[in-house]
Amino acid sequence: MRLIVVTPTRLLGEGLAACFSRHREIALGAIVEDLPGLRRALKAVSADIALIDVTQGVDLDEVRAIAWNHPGVALVALGLLEQRQDVIRCGRAGFSGYVPRHASVDELCQALSDAAAGRLTCSAEISAGLLRALFHKEDTAKPREMPEALTRRQGEVLVLIGRGLSNKEIARELSVSLSTVKHHVHHVLEKLQLPRRAQAMRVVRESPWIA
Repeated sequence: MRLIVVTPTRLLGEGLAACFSRHREIALGAIVEDLPGLRRALKAVSADIALIDVTQGVDLDEVRAIAWNHPGVALVALGLLEQRQDVIRCGRAGFSGYVPRHASVDELCQALSDAAAGRLTCSAEISAGLLRALFHKEDTAKPREMPEALTRRQGEVLVLIGRGLSNKEIARELSVSLSTVKHHVHHVLEKLQLPRRAQAMRVVRESPWIA
């Protein structure tokens, strides 16, 4: 299996690289320090698994966007606190497996093998929590009311944001200047009443009609 490691801690990345060098079934394709780096690596390197260090927190909306755009890559959370709600949140964000903080190197390798095969190994308590979550009916929020409809061009920009494109990539796609794209992105977020770009990605995936 070909692997990309995502961690802001250089020592951890180098330590994992040394461990994986002793496992012939694991080929380390890249080590990157954050999720934008993972996006770039996935464009350059063919990978089966992305092992993402979550010990210092990650943007789950950004993880969800990566999972959406790279469905063939299994995302595994490294260093997760093995608590039901944390596991459920990671699952909803697109992680297909996790490695708890108390895991050994052998357990880490087994978790990666399970993720590559589409399996999830977890405690009985977590399994029960996941089953309950499947049948849990969340309160349905009222649709967001926009003070003003998006223009055709703003809708096109929102679609490309939902695909995970950067401002430069959107500018190339639409054959417009970077400053024009920034102007459109600003007004899209303003009209949708969203503070962050990652939240716009989530909105366009869950409510594509808005664009």
